[in-house]
Amino acid sequence: MNLGGKRIAVLLEQQYQEMEVWYPVYRLQEAGATVVLVAPEAGKSYPSKLGYPAKSDAAAKDVRAEEFAGIVIPGGFCPDYIRRSEAMLKLVRDADALKKPLAAICHGPWVLCSTTALRGRKVTSFHAIRDDVVNAGATWVDEEVVVDGHIITSRKPEDLPAFTLAFLKAVAGA
Repeated sequence: MNLGGKRIAVLLEQQYQEMEVWYPVYRLQEAGATVVLVAPEAGKSYPSKLGYPAKSDAAAKDVRAEEFAGIVIPGGFCPDYIRRSEAMLKLVRDADALKKPLAAICHGPWVLCSTTALRGRKVTSFHAIRDDVVNAGATWVDEEVVVDGHIITSRKPEDLPAFTLAFLKAVAGA
């Protein structure tokens, strides 16, 4: 799959799940995409759950959804921090309005819960946030990967191959 010329935002905040950031980043780069780590602040180092640092490329307030072919929202506990940033939520809301592929894994759908993106959708997530997803208007299912329109969701790191492949296909077809 050739994603040359496509820019992808991977959202970043403290306490991210390592594999849920780096696996998609490297797979997207292998496919030729330019990956931009977007966080509340540009040039800041954000530690993962285990302390592994990731330095952000851009601040959410300085980018627009139109610049990206899609957005990846990793899990861990970073989604709880991401949704505290209005600029990060605006980026996701705007991407949703443009029907850009939005891929959220594990606790990542927490970010989508803070928007209207889940209303009327069939999605999955880590089981612990099932109630949040349902309360945001989605139908929750326990599946490896769920694609409902431009929304792509998965449950846990073990789902990363199917999750990333579904996102790659969505971006290639967009």
